[in-house]
Amino acid sequence: MAMDLTFLGTGSAYPSPHRGASALVLRTEGECWLFDCGEGTQTQLMKSQLKASRITKVFITHLHGDHMFGLPGLLCTVSLHCTSTAGKDHQPVEIYGPIGLRKFLRVTLGLSSSQLLFPYVVHELVPTADQSPSEGLLDPKMTSCDEGLHPQEVQGRTIHLDPAHNSYTLIENEQVVVKAFRLYHRIPSFGFVVQEGDRPGKLNVQKLKELGIKAGLVYGKLKTGHSVVLENGVTVFPSDVLEDPIPGRKICILGDCCSLVGNAGQQLCHGADVLVHEATLDDTQKDKAMEHGHSTPSMAAEFAKACQAKQLALYHFSQRYKPPALLKEGDEDDVMELKRQAAALLNGQEVILAEDFLTIVIPIKKGV
Repeated sequence: MAMDLTFLGTGSAYPSPHRGASALVLRTEGECWLFDCGEGTQTQLMKSQLKASRITKVFITHLHGDHMFGLPGLLCTVSLHCTSTAGKDHQPVEIYGPIGLRKFLRVTLGLSSSQLLFPYVVHELVPTADQSPSEGLLDPKMTSCDEGLHPQEVQGRTIHLDPAHNSYTLIENEQVVVKAFRLYHRIPSFGFVVQEGDRPGKLNVQKLKELGIKAGLVYGKLKTGHSVVLENGVTVFPSDVLEDPIPGRKICILGDCCSLVGNAGQQLCHGADVLVHEATLDDTQKDKAMEHGHSTPSMAAEFAKACQAKQLALYHFSQRYKPPALLKEGDEDDVMELKRQAAALLNGQEVILAEDFLTIVIPIKKGV
């Protein structure tokens, strides 16, 4: 199954002519999952090869505007291009994010009298008090939703921290598991881990031959996990003829942060195929970055190294850092220096400097 990650916005604070606000899309066959939706995301989608109508899930890392101001407009625009017939058969767009996101959408859609031709559902993550300074925690009175559901809203879940695993389970099925873990920022922030399910190992053709099984439908049944009974009455189980399962791909996307809360993030991100981490300012401005709850390239690299991630993708750059193609002689803020700072701490792990519309292909892992 094809899988890739496209950055729609790689800048911090606000959209600029050279960098959009935070947004990236994980695409698999038939579906697009959007991570963060800063102002102008729908315009970036229109410039890309992605289709907004394919977005089935949205994950918001935290409630700062440069990560969510684009969401109400995006939903409305998708609705404009949705036929009433298609809307009736449309599965709810599932939206995950910190507590307060549900009310944000109800108020913005309600005050603007916005009606959608498809349903949506908001699943809220309840942060813990140690994810931000006390002034960054929202008053429960501010996030309470006494006004009732929006006409197209389906009641969602309220997801609490699982103390046994120190994380939040958002989605869990045979195909994929999605979990969230806690980050420290000026307001509560989260990281997301998308873990693809393992694929069946290769068939041991030699063993099949020894059992007298010829290539055909029986191979397919065994490959898909079904036992078969041979003509001689012998039952062959998939485990008898399948090699070790092929691990699924793992993608980790962190929101704004200057540190993690607890050790779940490092455990969940271990061996990630792609780790997406913010690097708002360069290493020489580490004190300023941390004061505002942000990271530098070396901080991102240290985490990638601890996780043994295969690729580190840096994003969420201060707008002072222009894309390499726009750099002029004499420019003091060289975005390439951020890549050099991260690479200096890593031993062979690839560092990618994300730019708007960059796509990272995540290949299927091969069996041993």
